[in-house]
Parts: sequence; structure tokens; C-alpha cells
Amino acid sequence: MPEQSVVPIDQMLPPKLPLVALMGRPIFPGIFTPIMIGNPPDVKVIDDAVAGDGLIGLVMLMNETDTPAIGDLYKVGTAAKIVKKINLPDGGVNIFISTLKRFRIKKALNPANPIVAAVAYLEDEEDNTSEVKALTRALISEMKQISENNPLFSEEMRLNMINIDHPGKIADFIASILNIDKAEQQKILEVLNVRKRMEQVLVFIKKEQELLRIQKKIQKEINEKIEKSQRDYFLKEELKAIKTELGMTTDAKSSEYQRFKEKFSAFTFEKEVEEAVEQELEKFNLMDPNSAEFTVTRNYLDVIVNLPWNNPEPENFDLARARDILEEDHYGLKDVKNRIVEYLAVRKLRKDTKGSIICLVGPPGVGKTSVGKSIARALGKQFFRFSVGGMRDEAEIKGHRRTYIGAMPGKIIQGLKIVKTKAPVFMIDEIDKMGVSFQGDPASALLEVLDPEQNNSFRDHYLDLPFDISHIFFIVTANTLDTIPPPLLDRMEVIQLPGYIDKEKIEIAKRYLVPKSLEKNGLKKNQVRYSLQSLLHIANGYAREAGVRNFEKNLDKIHRKLAKQIVESEELSAKNGKDQVEGTPQAEGTQTENAATPERPGKTPKALNKFIIDKKLIEKHLGKPLFPEEIVKRADRPGMSVGLAWTSMGGDTLVIEATSVAGKEGFTLTGKMGDTMKESAAIAMTLARKLGVERYGIDAAWFEKNHLHLHIPEGATPKDGPSAGITMATALLSLIRNKVITDRLVMTGELSLTGLVLPIGGLKEKTIAAQRNKARHIIIPKQNLRDLDEIPDHVKKGIEFHPVERFEEVLTLALPD
Repeated sequence: MPEQSVVPIDQMLPPKLPLVALMGRPIFPGIFTPIMIGNPPDVKVIDDAVAGDGLIGLVMLMNETDTPAIGDLYKVGTAAKIVKKINLPDGGVNIFISTLKRFRIKKALNPANPIVAAVAYLEDEEDNTSEVKALTRALISEMKQISENNPLFSEEMRLNMINIDHPGKIADFIASILNIDKAEQQKILEVLNVRKRMEQVLVFIKKEQELLRIQKKIQKEINEKIEKSQRDYFLKEELKAIKTELGMTTDAKSSEYQRFKEKFSAFTFEKEVEEAVEQELEKFNLMDPNSAEFTVTRNYLDVIVNLPWNNPEPENFDLARARDILEEDHYGLKDVKNRIVEYLAVRKLRKDTKGSIICLVGPPGVGKTSVGKSIARALGKQFFRFSVGGMRDEAEIKGHRRTYIGAMPGKIIQGLKIVKTKAPVFMIDEIDKMGVSFQGDPASALLEVLDPEQNNSFRDHYLDLPFDISHIFFIVTANTLDTIPPPLLDRMEVIQLPGYIDKEKIEIAKRYLVPKSLEKNGLKKNQVRYSLQSLLHIANGYAREAGVRNFEKNLDKIHRKLAKQIVESEELSAKNGKDQVEGTPQAEGTQTENAATPERPGKTPKALNKFIIDKKLIEKHLGKPLFPEEIVKRADRPGMSVGLAWTSMGGDTLVIEATSVAGKEGFTLTGKMGDTMKESAAIAMTLARKLGVERYGIDAAWFEKNHLHLHIPEGATPKDGPSAGITMATALLSLIRNKVITDRLVMTGELSLTGLVLPIGGLKEKTIAAQRNKARHIIIPKQNLRDLDEIPDHVKKGIEFHPVERFEEVLTLALPD
């Protein structure tokens, strides 16, 4: 019997193979591995192969698709023998394969379903040089290092790698287990030269080692952090146990908890507040200090614990002392002081600590804020001020809800937390300048704050607990009442603070402004002296507004320049004294009065430190007057009249000008008038035309042949209001009659179509403006006679008031026949 030889299976491979498309990664020769097949056409290929010789070709897809064709496959794949097949419940199969050899697709015999191709088997291009042997050892050594540091490599993989004797198969095995991109693995599969294949694999091993190094570094850092945290935790626990043994507070949270509990026990809470506080306190005690909500709850409890929950002590103030304080802090404002003292007297008589709401209204710089501070001082109460000018968010008043990040209580609760008393004086500035936006209406939020019937259980959104703010003495300030909502205005007692006349400004400057400005600029009282004439020059020439703020600014400007002059003089004297000490001494008696002596270098002569402020020095430091004395608003030609207006800056004089142009009949208005003033002008024109024809015998045709133009100067300034009717009508009749009105006569009053003179507001401020304009006669509506009693005598001094009921009386005074 002839001897039979055993032929390896990889030498008996058929020239054509059914192909299975791989969606994952390519499979290298010399590998025993399971594969799961789920695609029905591929399952049929497996079934047919098992029924035959069990050989299939495995080729990776270039682009993943559910219906692969031969054009979607790479050209190089691996032939494999199916060792075992296991059918799966979902219709797929799990096969165990032994891969045999590389092949290249030569020709497609069946392009799809199933894919069958003629193949050419590829042999490794071996090179038995020492370089290949060195690469083999390097691969095994480097791979061993990776496998020791990577738990994903099993002991079986390590043994397989050592037992493989062929360099090409070692490279294939390592490429199959490394975490390499599938496209890179396909490239390695297509490399036939063993040395080149091993070099490529070695590069990927180095990359894997670098990744492992970074991974170990990260792991080490994480472990160190964990170990530190664990160490800190154990040390804290030990410290806690030691403190417990010694009877000390265990930790910061426990300390805070005890602090809150002790402070809460000193307060007298209502039932609702007490329950809410206890709940929050217990929740705080159970919280982990590292949680985000811990800080929120702690801040909330901190706000509660710092609020004055206990009722205030009964008030004990002296009415005479309160009046003295008001007199000491403010000059003039007699009516304002009387109103405030009356208010305080009622509080003392009722023995009531309930708050009050006063609204101080007046132009800027008249002392509204300082009056509020004086009230607080007179009552012996804490003072807290905040401004609502430009405020558009109601949360500024009522707080933010605690659900928001960075939530805070509103200004009212914040102020109580600061002053730490339940009955302070709160000043709310600029209440007439609040806005409205999508975030709410702050004015509406203030309704609850300033309502005595509601504010005994005020609920701030952040606090969300009833808090009694009825003991707060509220003082609000405004420049005008026009922009304050009526429901809000209804809750307040309004006290008007008019502007100051020149005499009052001079007294205020002497008593308050000059000493304050000298101290602010580092000067002494005996260094600067003002005469009454110099103060009057500043008031008339540089600060003619209703308040004294610009007066103070001009004083500061003068004093800064004087301070600069003194310092420069001292430095120059010091330098001259030093030069004299170092150089040749002067002969006795040759020093000038202003030189510094060697014994006292730098000593400035007293003459340089004293200044007498006169008109010339004022103009040197402040420049030419902004309001020259000769500029007084007067009606010195036909078609002109002078009226009085009220603004948020105080009273002001208003010149009305009228002229006519021959041509088509018409009436033009300029000067940026508001709608109300335009209507007054229309009424004035109608009445002037009627009286011109009926009373003065003007030909009616004159109006048809002339175009009339009425103008109010300072055209860029908006003007409106119901008090210029008689002024405009008088200017028109002055033009029609070609007659100048009575000198130094000003007027204010609204006009009806039938000639009635209607009442106006702000008479006190208008009278002050008339004084500044050196007027001697003021025409006022008869219904405003009652307002004269409220105007101080020194303001009315030198002025004759003419109350009128009809416009004909105005004409008798302004344009006498």
C-alpha cells in the first residue's frame, strides 16, 4: 500500500469562494474566533458552506450597507474554515472559524446575494534577516509590557503570542488584538512584506503604550484625590469624635445650627413664622454640607436670624429738641418744619410707634434728603436710604423667589437687616422716576409697602413669611407729583419744599455751605472770608436755580483753586528756604515779607494763607457769570409778556413773544409747546381777536390780512401746562394794540373761552421765580388767594399781588387805556 502524505488545508483551498461582508473590523489569518452573522443572505452563505467544504472568504466593507455587493468590498480578505455553527433564535447564526490565508479578489462570479468571487491566495514575502528577528523580539517584548498593564489582555492571549513561531503571524495576531482603527487594520492586512508589516504594527504598539501611560497618569491623579478625600474624611471623623469626648462643637454645620437655634429662641414669632423657621432649621440640620441647597438654606436662615422680629421700644423723643434739630440743620422752610413737628406731636400724643408716610416734593438741591436725616435724628432712630430712580424690576422692592440662583430679599428687608431695628426711618428717593418693564411695576409693589392697612404683614418673595413693617417711618422724595401713580400718592402725606430766594441762599451759604466746603477742601474757617455781596454775586450770576446744589459746587471750585494756590506757595517757600540754608546767608534785615527764614524753612507767611473773596476773585476762579445781572426777563416792546411757570426744577419765568406779518390770515405756534399749551394758545387767540374788535375797535379785516406768530423762547425745551393762558392772550393784545405792557409785571393763570381766569398750582415756587426776576407786580387768579397765606412774608416782600377773576381785569393792569 503506497504511503499517503498529509497536505495542510491552506494548500487545498479552492480557486473560488463565497464571500461574507464584515461590517466591523477585518480578521487576520491564523486566528480562531467566533463571528455572529445576522444578514439573511450571509446566513444562507454560511449554511451552504457548512453543507459543502466549510470554506468562506471574509472581506471588510468599505462603506456599511444592508445589501452589500462585490463593489462595496475591499480587494483583500481572509479565507476561513467554519469549525462550528450555532443557530440563534432571531434567525442569525453564531459560527466559530479558523482563519487560514490572505486572498485577493480576481473576478466577481456572482456580484451579490450571494457574493461569489474567483480569488488568488497571497503568500507572505519572508525575509529571514537579523532585522526581522530583532523586530520579532521587539514586538513580543513591547506587547508583553502592554499586556501586563492592561487587564483586558487574558493569559491565553499572552501564551498564544509566545507560542507563535512565524514572524508574519505574530504581526497579524498583535494587529488583531490592538485597539486600531479598522481602516488601519485593513492596510496592515494588505501588506505582504513581513518586515514592513511588523514595522507598522510596532508603530501602533508605541501609540498604545503612550495611551496607557496617559491613562496611568490620569488614574494616578484620580487615586491621589480619592485617597486625599478619604484621608480628610477619616481625620474629620476622628476630630469630631475627639470634640465629642471633650464636649466641644463637632463641626461647622453643627456650630451654625446651634447659633441659629439660640438666636431663634430669643425671638417672639407668630405661629406661621415659627413653624416655617423650625422646618427650615431641621432641614438644615439634616443636609449634607456639600450639597448646593445647603448654602441656599443657610443664607435664608441667616437673613431670618438678622431681622428684627421683636416689637420696638416705645418712642421717647422731645418735641422741643426735635424742633431745635430741624432749625439747626436747615434754614428757612418754616412751613415744612411746622408740618413735621405737628406730625411728631401726633405720634407722641398717641404713643404710637406705627410708621408714617411723608412725601417731600421739591426741586433738586432744596434739602429733601437732609430733611429726612434730620427727622431720623430728631426721633433718635436709625436711618436707611435707597433710591428707586430708574428701577424697573419689582423684585428690587419685594425680593426674588428662592428658586432663582443668586436670589436676594428686596430693599425693604435688606434695609431692616442692616439697621437691625423694627422702627427705623426709611427714605425712598426719586419715587417719581420709577419705570415699568416686563419684569413688573415697582410702583405697584410699593403700594403694599406704603399702605398702613397692609404692611403689618408684608411678604417679601425671598422671605415668604409675613413681616410687620408698619413701624417704619417712611419718607419718600420726588421732584414732581405728576409722574407718581394716584393710588400711590393717595397713601402719602405730601409736603412741598419750594426753592430758595437770594436772601435764603446767602444765609444757607453762610451757615452750612461755606463751612462744609472749606472742611472738604482742607481749608480753615479763618483762611477764607466772604462778604454778603460776593455770596449774592455767586447766587445771581452762577447758581440761579431753585436749590443750592450748584451754589455748593461753585464754592467747591473756588476753594479747590485756593487750596492749590496755598500748596504751591508753601512748596515754593520751602524750596527758597532750603536754597538759602545751603547758600550764602542774606544780610540781616534784607529778607522780604514773603520769604522763608533760614530758621524756619518752608514757613508760609500768614498773608498768603488768608483770602478775602470779592467779585473780582470770584470771576477769576469761576469765569464770567452764567447769568449776567443785566439779563432780567422783561417785556420791553409790543407783542411781549412775561409769565410764570412751574417745573420740576422749581419756578421759572417764561417770555411770550408775538409778531405779525402782512399776508394770508393764519396763526403759527413755535417753542416746543405741549398739547395743553397749544389749546391754551388757541383760546388766547380767539379771545384776543374778539376783544380786539369789540373792546379796542380793531378792524376785523386786519386779522384777515395778517399772519400771527406766537413763540416761547428756548425752543429746545419742552413746555406744557395749564397756566399760560392769560400771558399768551396779553402778548397777542399787546401786539394788536402796538402797546408795551406795564414794566416789571408778570402773570400766571389759565384762561377760559368766556374770559374767566382759572386757578393754577405752584404759586409759591412761581413767586420765588418772580423775586429772582426782580418783578414788582404779579397777576394771579382770584381763586389762588388762599395760597398766599402759605408763602412766607420774606418771599412776598416787595411784590404786589393782583388777584383777578376775568381777563378784562388783566388788561386793565397790563395794558391800561
